[in-house]
Amino acid sequence: MSDKGRLQGRVAIITGAAQGIGAEYARALALEGAAVVLADVVDASAVADAIKQGGGRALALKVDVTSPESTQRMAQAAVEAFGHIDVLVNNAGLFANLALKPFEQIDSAEWDRVMAVNVRGVFECSKAVVPEMRRRQYGKIINIASGTVFKGSPMMLHYVSSKGAVVALSRALARELGDAGIRVNTLAPGLTASDNVLSNPAWQGAISANNIASRAIKREATPADMSGTLIYLCSPESDFVTGQVIVIDGGSVMH
Repeated sequence: MSDKGRLQGRVAIITGAAQGIGAEYARALALEGAAVVLADVVDASAVADAIKQGGGRALALKVDVTSPESTQRMAQAAVEAFGHIDVLVNNAGLFANLALKPFEQIDSAEWDRVMAVNVRGVFECSKAVVPEMRRRQYGKIINIASGTVFKGSPMMLHYVSSKGAVVALSRALARELGDAGIRVNTLAPGLTASDNVLSNPAWQGAISANNIASRAIKREATPADMSGTLIYLCSPESDFVTGQVIVIDGGSVMH
């Protein structure tokens, strides 16, 4: 791993990092010199081990982002392992395995589950790391929303609503935390060819083709397409940027 990377000396927690886009985020931040904590409800040790074998610093933790006790333990373990916390990437969320359906067919339990992970998870993880960031008067929180917020995409009302809430949460949090030197920004990816998306037939065929056709850059998005903007938001280069939403979707949404 780089000893001259833009994130050298920084410690980053990435939730939902065991696979897919979250794993790509963790690898990208490690390549820029960050020590990374891979927090996931499933085992992230394979990704962490690969980072360590490449010369990076990584720690895999089993974390339930909806649990305040679990997220508090996550923050404590990160400090014990690496000394402090500079960055939190709130990536954990329910999406690729959700069935597309009219809103009246979404039952209340599924709605609550999506809201718990996608919204309250951001709240719990942020609440867990902010005391350490306040102590150092510096931090970066990057929340992951979705381009669907700006499109009003149908057939997944609970998901789109949850990501709209993440945008609102991020803006309000940026106001609350600015005086503590903590920046809060949001990435809003378009449909991305992650492992889970590729394995779900619902996201193939016409839906994928129509999504690509709506873009100014007409190709599939890959997890690696997200990493450059994430690195920027984690780095000192964005220290005067907060409360912003950056859509990464090849120009399907322009706002």
